[in-house]
Amino acid sequence: MKISTSVINVLFAIFFLAPIYCKAQTDTTAQVLTLSQAIDSALTNNLNVKKAQFDEGINDANLTLAKAALLPSITGTVAAYKVFGRVLDPTTNTFTDASVKLAQGNLYADVTLFQGFQRINQIKANKYLLEAGKNNTRKVKNDLVLSILTTYLQLLSNQELLKVAKQQLIVSREELRQQEKFFKVKQKTVADLAMAKSVYAGSDLNVINAQNEVERTYLLLSQLMERNPAHRFVAVSPSDDELNILNTRYTPADIYTRSLQNFPDVLLSLNRRLATEKAVSVARGKLLPTLSMGGTINTSYSSNLRTSVTTQITGLAPIGVVSTSGDQVVTPVYQSSVLSFGEQLKQNFNQAVGFTLVIPVLNGLQSRVNLRKAKILNQEARLDEQIVKTNLNKVINEAVLDLEAANKKYKAAQANFTSAKEAFSAMSDRYTVGLADGVDVLVAVTGRNVAEFNVIQAKYDLVFKSKLIDYYLGNPLSL
Repeated sequence: MKISTSVINVLFAIFFLAPIYCKAQTDTTAQVLTLSQAIDSALTNNLNVKKAQFDEGINDANLTLAKAALLPSITGTVAAYKVFGRVLDPTTNTFTDASVKLAQGNLYADVTLFQGFQRINQIKANKYLLEAGKNNTRKVKNDLVLSILTTYLQLLSNQELLKVAKQQLIVSREELRQQEKFFKVKQKTVADLAMAKSVYAGSDLNVINAQNEVERTYLLLSQLMERNPAHRFVAVSPSDDELNILNTRYTPADIYTRSLQNFPDVLLSLNRRLATEKAVSVARGKLLPTLSMGGTINTSYSSNLRTSVTTQITGLAPIGVVSTSGDQVVTPVYQSSVLSFGEQLKQNFNQAVGFTLVIPVLNGLQSRVNLRKAKILNQEARLDEQIVKTNLNKVINEAVLDLEAANKKYKAAQANFTSAKEAFSAMSDRYTVGLADGVDVLVAVTGRNVAEFNVIQAKYDLVFKSKLIDYYLGNPLSL
């Protein structure tokens, strides 16, 4: 089997000139989007992040409410009404059959002096819940950042794999053309032609699959950023120099120690546990007496309240009958007038101050059961915190081990790729001078393609494993 010089020329053009051409070609209509920009865009637009921020705002409002509970309670009431029929005038404390206009006003204030430190502990609990809300927002952002990192690197890897698949398709197409020419002049059999068609069809399928993966990861990344997929962008690949400076030597214990101080999942579980401890104190305070102090000022007005104008008697008014004799009992009537509104407010003005002590005796065991439930929730929160720390320690140890393995795999893949390129170059030279046939060249081409495929996968696997360590350390993620 022989391959024409045109095929060899195509192979050289693909493998030595195509990378330069690809770098020179840039879609001027698409926005260049770095990993940092993708992360910033996602954090700004993602709906889950906004929802977490709303929850954080609710926790802040609850803290403000808990602090305000320490302030005195002041209530003012003003009432005015007209009464018909026989009524007891609360101002004069007498019955009357005439319509009466009444007005009352009072101002009441009370403050809790002691309540088993419930309100103080509630403030502390709400502070921890607010911190937990902030760390929950950070956790949502962290999870989103990790998803962006994973998808961004998948997109870069799929794009490079697509490029390699297209290169292989060009080779397969050219080889198929040569086989068709040889078949027409009876130099090749039907089996040879069928094999070439099969190789070309497989290469075409690889391109389709690679293109589908590129579009899938592109769509997923756009969705994570809440970005319209129609607005195309170009992802930026890391250079070989950047790969060479990646730190691949870490100590799991050092990473774990730093993560305990800044990793959102740990801080979230910590603050939730502290909040449940204060909730236990609040529940215990409900078993203690409550002492409060209150005061009130009152005044009133009645259109039935009159005052004498002179001391002269102007008439007599019956007020009863003597039961034994039947004689009528009368009282003198003096000239009078309704006491003015302002004067009545002054005369009827009164104040009161006092203390109230409420001692819980029996309320269906609600307080004691609530205390027991609060203690259980605290124990559960302690367990959750320990689970988070244990899982974090496990994944950090795995991440360090995976990074070391990825680094070794990348170096081995690079060495294999270098050897495959040299083998392809040497085989091409041997073919040129007639020391090798076309089968040998195609084997070398296939080996080079597989080696390049492995390098691409190993490279982005190494980048991801390295950035995963930065993720646990709380370092900014960028390429």
